[in-house]
Amino acid sequence: MTHYSNRMIFIHWLTLALLVAAWFFGHELAEATDESHASLAGYIVHGLLGAAVLLLTVARLFFRRKDGTPAAIGNTAMDKFAKGVHHMLYTVLFLLPVSGVVTVISSDAGHALLSGDASLLPKDGGYEHVFSHEVHETLFTILLVLVLVHVMGALKHQFIAKDGLMERMLPRRK
Repeated sequence: MTHYSNRMIFIHWLTLALLVAAWFFGHELAEATDESHASLAGYIVHGLLGAAVLLLTVARLFFRRKDGTPAAIGNTAMDKFAKGVHHMLYTVLFLLPVSGVVTVISSDAGHALLSGDASLLPKDGGYEHVFSHEVHETLFTILLVLVLVHVMGALKHQFIAKDGLMERMLPRRK
């Protein structure tokens, strides 16, 4: 096997697109919360994007087992580091949406969503004492670092090693 399956490739890139959208809506939601103008729709969209990321992560793990993965290119310390980065990416992609759910459940946001009353949404400083929100933000920062390392590794393979590794995660040409 020299490439990931088409569905693994699709899930990889769709997950990236959904993460970018979730980040955008999360950032907008944080600003709206700080200005006491958050909306139920903002929370719902951000939550649905997070749920989709979680479902895609679970699906990707399932398809990794079912479809298999291409063999590692090498067995150096850097290759082992890259494998660790991938494991950490999967872990964070699972924990980040879970921490979001816990944040909603353990804050006023959950009450607002259940009642359909936007006036109950957290206002400026409304997440100060919500530990899961701190975890959620920390996990997002960790995710950004891991994605940066992942992209730098892919670029190293593409432009320095020139070993064709990136071709494995691109749709195959006919």
